[in-house]
Amino acid sequence: MSNNTIILAGGCFWGVEKLFLEHPGVVNTVVGYTGGELIEPSYGDVCTGETGHAEAVLIEYDESVELSELLDFFFRIHDPTTVNRQGNDVGTHYRSTIFYETQDQKEEAQRAIERANLSDRWKGSVVTTLEQRKEFYPAEEAHQKYLIKHPMGYSCHFIRD
Repeated sequence: MSNNTIILAGGCFWGVEKLFLEHPGVVNTVVGYTGGELIEPSYGDVCTGETGHAEAVLIEYDESVELSELLDFFFRIHDPTTVNRQGNDVGTHYRSTIFYETQDQKEEAQRAIERANLSDRWKGSVVTTLEQRKEFYPAEEAHQKYLIKHPMGYSCHFIRD
C-alpha cells in the first residue's frame, strides 16, 4: 500500500510543516523548493526571489485522510488572500500555491479554493494559485523539521477557526 502526496506552499515552510506533522493521517513531510527553473536551488538562492521557486512542503499522507481535508486544513493555517506574503515574510517564494500532480488533485484544489472563499474566514478573496507539479528539491537538512528541533523558532502559522 503506497501513500499519497501533495505539495503545498503557504509562506515559510517551517510553520506549514510543523502543523501538517500534527495532522492525523500525515505520515511524513519534507520541506523544499519547487515551482521555479533553477536546478538544485539553495535556501540562499530561493530567498533572493529570483528563482521562481516557492518554499513548499511535500506532504505524504495515508488512506485515513482525504485530500479535501488536508486542503481545507491548509486554508486554515495561512492567509491565502495575501499575494506573495505571510506575516512578515514577503516575496514570490512565500506565495500560496497548490502544486498538483493529477487532474483529480487539480479539481479537488479548485473545490477547496471555492470552499475557502465561501468560508467568510477572510475579508478578501483567495489568491492561492494552482501550478502543475515540477521538480521538488528538498531543502537543506537544517530546515527539515525545523520547529521540532527549535520549538521557540519563528512561525507566522496557526490554526484559524
